[in-house]
Amino acid sequence: MRENRKKTIISFILFFVVCTVYAQNSQYKTRLEGGWQFLKSDLGSVWEAFRPANSGSPETVPLWEEVTLPHCVNAWDAVDPDVNYYQGPAWYKTTLDINNPFDEGRTLLHFEGSGQKTELYVFTTKVASHVGGYDEWYVDITEAVKDFLSLEEAERFKGKVPIAIRTDNSRDVEMIPSDLSDFNLYGGIYRYLNLVYVPGLSLQEVYANASVDNAGKTGEVTISTRFYNPANIANAELEITITDKNQKVVFQSEKKLSHFDKEIVIGETTLREPHLWSPDSPDLYTLHLTLNSKTGTHEEQVKFGFRHFEFIKHGPFILNGERLLLRGTHRHEDHAGVGAAMTEEMMREEMILMKEMGVNFIRLGHYQQSRIILDLCDSLGILVWEEIPWCRGGLGGEVYQEQARRMLKNMIVQHRNHPSVILWGLGNENDWPNDFPYFDKEAIRAFMKELHDLSHEIDPNRLTAIRRCDFCRDIVDVYSPSIWAGWYRGRYTDYKRVSEYEKDRVDHFLHVEWGGDSHAGRHSEDPTRYLDIIQSEERADERAGDASLYGGKARASRDGEWTETYICDMIDWHLKEQETMDWLTGTAYWPFKDFSTPVRPENPTPYMNQKGVVERDLTPKESYYVFQSYWSDKPMVRIYGHTWPIRWGEKGEPKLVRIYSSCDNVELFHNGKSLGTKERNSQNFPAAGLSWQVVLNEGENHFKAVGKKEGVTVVHELTQTYQTEKWGEEAIIEAAIVDRDKDHVWIEAVLKDANGVKCLDSRNYIYFDLAGDGKMVDNRGTSTGSRKVQAFNGRARIKVLLNDGESRVAVKSPGLKSQFVTLQ
Repeated sequence: MRENRKKTIISFILFFVVCTVYAQNSQYKTRLEGGWQFLKSDLGSVWEAFRPANSGSPETVPLWEEVTLPHCVNAWDAVDPDVNYYQGPAWYKTTLDINNPFDEGRTLLHFEGSGQKTELYVFTTKVASHVGGYDEWYVDITEAVKDFLSLEEAERFKGKVPIAIRTDNSRDVEMIPSDLSDFNLYGGIYRYLNLVYVPGLSLQEVYANASVDNAGKTGEVTISTRFYNPANIANAELEITITDKNQKVVFQSEKKLSHFDKEIVIGETTLREPHLWSPDSPDLYTLHLTLNSKTGTHEEQVKFGFRHFEFIKHGPFILNGERLLLRGTHRHEDHAGVGAAMTEEMMREEMILMKEMGVNFIRLGHYQQSRIILDLCDSLGILVWEEIPWCRGGLGGEVYQEQARRMLKNMIVQHRNHPSVILWGLGNENDWPNDFPYFDKEAIRAFMKELHDLSHEIDPNRLTAIRRCDFCRDIVDVYSPSIWAGWYRGRYTDYKRVSEYEKDRVDHFLHVEWGGDSHAGRHSEDPTRYLDIIQSEERADERAGDASLYGGKARASRDGEWTETYICDMIDWHLKEQETMDWLTGTAYWPFKDFSTPVRPENPTPYMNQKGVVERDLTPKESYYVFQSYWSDKPMVRIYGHTWPIRWGEKGEPKLVRIYSSCDNVELFHNGKSLGTKERNSQNFPAAGLSWQVVLNEGENHFKAVGKKEGVTVVHELTQTYQTEKWGEEAIIEAAIVDRDKDHVWIEAVLKDANGVKCLDSRNYIYFDLAGDGKMVDNRGTSTGSRKVQAFNGRARIKVLLNDGESRVAVKSPGLKSQFVTLQ
């Protein structure tokens, strides 16, 4: 970031890039979404992006494509089953109309996130660079725009200003995060990029430091600011207003200012019995600042809240004087079809789904996330652990360490106004070596201590945390061991005992990351049939090699079937036990949504971590409703198996029907006949006692569940077929159109034995290919959105866009004769 200090403009801007964290709402801020061109390769120089080119001339290449921002370089190839995802440079270019309304105003570009290294050019002049894919940064392009407009070359751009941006996610061992990480290090401008106009004197940082006493009776807020003053303004006036959740003014002040060279306190106030922020009542206050100077008026608005929290030693978590069990999950910035380039609408949909599941806590793994996510956590009432991407690989040199320090500082300064944030994470799995030929535990400990101290220096009001680095567990305030009972080690019935052991080893225990993988649509009549060889463990913590599909002790992750059925039982057991652990601070299931990863090419959906309770496109799996049945206050009822159309077994054999519900009692009907009403009891496993042994009819079976809670009745219905025919080895693959709309068809492939009986437990890989006018909707990272995928209960599906033409789809499985389906 500091390699070029030849021009005064560069050194001036570099300060601005590192330090600025403008408040939430600038009145002259525009998202730059349309009008971009993209090149997935490097250029010989930035001149190639803007040189004159006549049609058909060599200067017209390389060819660029039209894109909108946010945009991820790896939106498609991150889950392509046939290639490694692209890691290298890419370019974006556009032309901007610059119309700054202020006479002495400054024109800024605000990057909310771009990865992993970024360079910004105004025409051919490099204006700034940034290392780090997740923290925000601003660049003042005012002087560079003036310099460009003074050039003769500017005439051919007809008043517009050409902008080029180079991103680069090439492998670099002296950067964080490590390429050993279990997630993609995406490239591109994958968060929003904004054009911002400010006057010559503006508010650069605004911090509302809010605190409240243990009883919640007295709230205090101290307001401090940093200014951006390139115009060297000597005097200004500042108006300060604070309003509560009802827009009632609770504080007003005016202040004359004459010093703008450092962070200053501009206001303090005390509020009696303030509205407290909590997951049930996420009440927010609004700080509005108006800065008036001769260069113009600049307004900023910041949301903040009052809450008091405490981690009791060896005990529970306390929020606003009461115990709160942290019911958590995780998220990566990753989504089907877009990679990291999630829109605000996508993020909102995801976070609302979490809240409706009953989440009150989230660990944002494993990097600083979009400001939009933090705003949503504030408004929805979701407590946050946010962390820097020091993840796996060991500890690099000074460049590496300086990036970690900088990203920690930026994360804290940029997100410290959010009342949802309670923990700053310093690292993840820092006991994982192999980025370097050396692995120095003492050096890692020393650097962890440095980051811990830095965090408390910047923000003394929050705690530090890490997960899975046992030799650093004594350094941070809150520690999470790696407990994967029933997946990477041991049985899920080991969970409570192992958690109690780990709790006693640290002062403040919080269990983040637990669960297991499930291939959406794959179910089992006997979810533990391959797991008898797994032994109970004294400790169920993950160890080196446990995440591999090869070697080591018997474990569900290697030896199981990855069914939704098994994972629902595992989650059910964990949640049942958590309700009996009165000392427990809380847990966070890993993760909420399936996400892409370069280190899992052999999974049922290649290059996907499939532990989510929703798929990569936010389609809920069965496990979503298990959580909802425990955590949601809203009455709900769900019969297990909405993606399980065919069950199997002997004629007259009773089959377990699970119902997940938050209701006090549920009545089950089978083919119109009541099978009785059962009371919900969380300690009655499975399904909190809401399970029935039912003799299914050969052929169609219709179920209806009726739940009641506090005068509210909810109903869910499900139809399944029961197959009693036994099957042998897979001998035939059949394929057909099973659904269609105006523009699309669904192709389903089914594996059968030599007698034509469906092989309902088959897990063979199925491959789809297409020739013709259509296009497969693949590389989505879902069980029905991949051209290479393991069968779920002997079948697989793919969606095809017809494009008003004719196509042939080939369907293959190893060792079987291929089948073809004609589409028109």
